[in-house]
Amino acid sequence: MKQAILASWFIGLKRRNKAFILISTDVFFVLFALWSAFSLRWGELYMPKGDEWYLFAVAPVIAVPVFLRLGLYRAIIRYIEIRALWTIMQATTIYALVFAFVLYESGIKVIPRTVSPLNWLLVMLLVGSSRFFARWWLGETYFRLGGLRDTSDVRKKNVLIYGAGSAGVQLASALEHGREFRPVAFIDDDGLLHKSKINGLRIYPFNALSYLIERYQITDVLLAMPSAKRSHISDLIKLLEPYAVHVMSMPGLSDIAQGKITVDALQEVDIADLLGRHPVAPDQSLLAAAITEKIVMVTGAGGSIGSELCRQIVQLQPRMLILFELSEFALYAIEKELQHLLSRKPQFASVEIITVLGSVADARRVENVCTVFKVQTLYHAAAYKHVPMVEKNPGEAIRNNIFGTLYVAQAAIKANVELFVLISTDKAVRPTNTMGATKRFAELILQALSAGFGSEHQTRFTMVRFGNVLGSSGSVVPLFREQIARGGPVTVTDERIIRYFMTIPEAAQLVIQAGALGQGGDVLVLDMGEPIRIVDLAKRMIHLSGLEIKDEAHPNGEIEIIYTGLRSGEKLYEELLIGDEVSETTHPRIMRAQEQVIAWPDLEKMLQQLELASLDDNFELIRQVLTQAVSGFVPQCGINDVLWTRTANLK
Repeated sequence: MKQAILASWFIGLKRRNKAFILISTDVFFVLFALWSAFSLRWGELYMPKGDEWYLFAVAPVIAVPVFLRLGLYRAIIRYIEIRALWTIMQATTIYALVFAFVLYESGIKVIPRTVSPLNWLLVMLLVGSSRFFARWWLGETYFRLGGLRDTSDVRKKNVLIYGAGSAGVQLASALEHGREFRPVAFIDDDGLLHKSKINGLRIYPFNALSYLIERYQITDVLLAMPSAKRSHISDLIKLLEPYAVHVMSMPGLSDIAQGKITVDALQEVDIADLLGRHPVAPDQSLLAAAITEKIVMVTGAGGSIGSELCRQIVQLQPRMLILFELSEFALYAIEKELQHLLSRKPQFASVEIITVLGSVADARRVENVCTVFKVQTLYHAAAYKHVPMVEKNPGEAIRNNIFGTLYVAQAAIKANVELFVLISTDKAVRPTNTMGATKRFAELILQALSAGFGSEHQTRFTMVRFGNVLGSSGSVVPLFREQIARGGPVTVTDERIIRYFMTIPEAAQLVIQAGALGQGGDVLVLDMGEPIRIVDLAKRMIHLSGLEIKDEAHPNGEIEIIYTGLRSGEKLYEELLIGDEVSETTHPRIMRAQEQVIAWPDLEKMLQQLELASLDDNFELIRQVLTQAVSGFVPQCGINDVLWTRTANLK
């Protein structure tokens, strides 16, 4: 207790007072080392005589300025690293050489030559060991007391670091100074490293995990492999799933290198790592084709896909990027983020960001924006996409998803936009819900405009269809995280339900490349990989949080999974193709689908019917038109419009 009080007192001193104590200690070490060197050389306790006292007066006068110059008193002792030994060696060596010169120029002839090397060695040992003893003593006290005179007992969690490479070593060093985790060992797949030690931590094989968990009461395993392929991380996560440990990972090397995040900023396992899907390197020529030095517009710029498109478009250096968004806050947030990005990278300084508040259902507003700014490339990401919400508000989905697309497409034609890319969805294929039907109808509009107008316009229309993106608004991943964080239960609609997934950055990157590949009126389909059972995703997320699923086999588990039944308009599985006609493109992850097209005159009549029906809230006619136009549309539920059903119940 007295030691803790003393250490706490020292930590609380001002810098100048700490420096004075260190200088005083070093003066003592210098004098003691010189006396010890003489005593060792003569083999008896040495007592200076005559002029020899002069040497004891000169030694600290030489040592202190040298130590000051090399920064020995600027370092924070409790954070001192092993590399500080090199600085200590330099300082003590310079001191020893200067003192040796003074020693042999002093004219005192009885001094043996071996005194100088002994003096150097002893000073280095005393100064160096004192620093690292103080580091251990003060560091332990500092973190035990909570860092800033907080007397609460802060108990660190014992953790294992998976990966004994340079990233793992850096992480272990950073965590030693932290207040939350105490690394106790490394795990690594390299057999040559097993039984070795790094900074006092032993390296074990994976099969020692159970033993380590039991011995050290491990709560967390930290993955320190920021450059590993996703497929390897996915395999590793599968091996860790059966153990009751919370799995976290280091940030990526690119984020660390760019200063976005520090080495010890641990994060939950990226759900993308669960997929094991490694993105294909993008074709830079496709990325730049429709963006670099062009005027680009993104509708729905504040949404999940729209905002990621904006991030990637800015880095391809367009002349101007127009952010078109209905939500004021979403528009403010993405503008602020992009401006910050531009300020940090001088090479993007020439990109002009324009923010426009507006709805795609406002035809005049959209046309004015496209015409005034002379838009060349347009990415149409604005849409209502949440299936149950659209079922409750089908009229708004008609106005936004169908007529919004029509108005933006017509504005693009009038403004001579070169490329128009629609962000579509796998729910447009044989839809069972209004959202999917409206998105397929939007595709039909663009296909009809491409085929029906022929050479009367220059706009090239392309549709890009893909499945769910991880972490998007309304997706299951953030929902599951939230439910696990509050202790469950985790809700899954049906045990059999499966979905395709890809990351938002990969989806946006492929959308940009697909747009450049489009020939006009074609539907481009992204390769989504293998579908995933939603219940399996939920189970993996629970396990990786260090928790156990509560079920009949494990009644004492922490998190229960409950099945709520399919929601309105939801189906068990999604598809990406309506027919079987599909051809490859030059990109391995992008395919071209050949699908049924409705001629513009016929589609125009349907649009007129939809417009009248939506104005009159005639949802039966809306459903009838959608069923007629959209191949395979079989509604999974009745009409659920919130106003329509309430009115019907009152009657």
